[in-house]
Amino acid sequence: MRLVLAVVLALLLPVPPAAAVSLGQGDQPVPLGAWYQVLEDRAGTLTLEDARAAAAAGRFRPVHGGEDPNFGYSTATFWLRVPLENHLPEASRWLLEVPFPTLDSVRIHLVDSASGALLARQEAGDRVPFAERPYPHRHFVFPITLPPHRPLALYLRVASAGSLTVGATLWPPERFSVASRDAYLALTLYFGVLVALFAYNLLLFLSLRDRAYLYYVLFVGSMAVGQGAWNGLFYEYLWPGAPAWANVAAVVGFNATGLFGALFSRVFLGARRQVPALDRVMRWCAAMFAALILALPLVPYQVIAVATSVTGVTFSLVAVASGVVCLRRGYLPARYFLLAWTLLLAGTAALGARNLGWLPTNFLTLHAMQIGSALEMLLLSFALAERIHQLRAQKEAAEADAMQARRMVVETLARTERDLEHQVAARTRELSELNRSLHQQHGLLERQALRDSLTGVANRTQLDVRLGARLADGDGLVGVLFIDLDDFKTVNDTYGHWLGDRLLQVVARRLECSVRSIDTVARLGGDEFVVVLGRMQSAEALLGVGEKIIAQLGQPVTIEGLQLRVSCSIGAALAPDDGTEPATVIKHADRAMYEAKRGGANHISPALGLSRRLARAAAPAATGEPAAEGIPG
Repeated sequence: MRLVLAVVLALLLPVPPAAAVSLGQGDQPVPLGAWYQVLEDRAGTLTLEDARAAAAAGRFRPVHGGEDPNFGYSTATFWLRVPLENHLPEASRWLLEVPFPTLDSVRIHLVDSASGALLARQEAGDRVPFAERPYPHRHFVFPITLPPHRPLALYLRVASAGSLTVGATLWPPERFSVASRDAYLALTLYFGVLVALFAYNLLLFLSLRDRAYLYYVLFVGSMAVGQGAWNGLFYEYLWPGAPAWANVAAVVGFNATGLFGALFSRVFLGARRQVPALDRVMRWCAAMFAALILALPLVPYQVIAVATSVTGVTFSLVAVASGVVCLRRGYLPARYFLLAWTLLLAGTAALGARNLGWLPTNFLTLHAMQIGSALEMLLLSFALAERIHQLRAQKEAAEADAMQARRMVVETLARTERDLEHQVAARTRELSELNRSLHQQHGLLERQALRDSLTGVANRTQLDVRLGARLADGDGLVGVLFIDLDDFKTVNDTYGHWLGDRLLQVVARRLECSVRSIDTVARLGGDEFVVVLGRMQSAEALLGVGEKIIAQLGQPVTIEGLQLRVSCSIGAALAPDDGTEPATVIKHADRAMYEAKRGGANHISPALGLSRRLARAAAPAATGEPAAEGIPG
């Protein structure tokens, strides 16, 4: 029985680390946190000699914080001592990594314990220009050479206004290079997802003008700034010469994330109407996040950092509670919203608790917000899609295909990310193949986004591109016909939208048959079409095309045994007479179309610039003189 009890106790009780870190043969990294001995310097005035004297007097105490001890938020400076023994027969080169890029100051001293000689002294920190770091890396990395068969002592002096997490690892250089490559690749995938979500939803905002998309895009962008500053990637690549900004970029990014996250949540859930009490709390959180950003020059950084962590946890709880209430009231998009904010809440709470020293530092707590934010932004993208579908399903049924395509893109990105994470360590070649597949999917989405899903003709986006190109090349006159079907609402009300959709498809085909292959037929929405005609020989020719379209559309249409006749009103504009910008020319054609409406069915009306050109062309004809202008075809 005693033997069994002894075995159980041996398995359960932690084994204290050896007196010194023993380094020998092998290529495995050596975490140093378990060997830390710590001395708190509240005034921040101790020198290396003072720290060595304190060590000799036994004032350093063991740290019980695992491999990555966290001292929370503190104004004190901490000295950390690690005894080392190099058992190799010759000097060995190592890389000391402190993987917490937001620390203000990190100094290392390598001392020969036998002779007392200082073998190495190096310094880094987020307040030091990146070019002055002893090793170019997003983390603090210090190259050190350990002499053979010598007792050594490594002293780390760490100070920071932010969270004091001071784990350190000794790496063989070759192994560190491989691990860094994998870490950079994982960060590339993470920020690639953010960039894709940012760009795609920005295009949707520009198209839909929905504030929820604007706040979502700003939320994603702020999260990218916060995460990029938090893991040191942006300091290395975007602002290496701006240490003052690097010191505050993470807290600015996360506060901006909270600000736009609160604004997005209020708009998405309709919080003012659905949950007025919680809406007031969300408004308070948004104001708090904004105030923390503005207060940075005036308030100590540590106060801002603590307030950011507390406010972030508070807002995440409020967002989840709001999602629960809205879901119980039948608002279906709140499903994705609730799941998304629950994941971010877990990540934010874990990170905030880690920053405050309530949780130990490990892979999950250190990267909790990064993991939670990636899942949260993907799920919020789903939530936005469902919201648009629910609010505009009847009015804009044609957008269903685009929404489905958007879901497919997000799912493809998620699948690609998961596949790459599993395969990149084994075969880089497979990563290239998956990237090419992603580019092909993106190209397919771009092509689909340029066509009207109902009629197959160009949509407003492609119309603007093609008309802009026509106007920019200056190759002859450019004509624009703005076509509106007369009494189309009567068709929908009498026979139903299904027949109206079929009629619009027939109209689109007849318009394409009425113009040349170099011309563009586009549908703006409803029963409005625009035709762009390039290289026009004269103003009269433009009106001739309009008359041809009226005749083509006037032919009887038979759908499911029903015979219909279509009439239309056309506004005609001519560039450069009616403008040199796409929006200007279309506006003049639109106004002319309304003039045509007042003239009755199957009527075409020229815009002001076109009318003037027609008048100038008619004046010489009235006097018997030859026309003074003409542009060859």
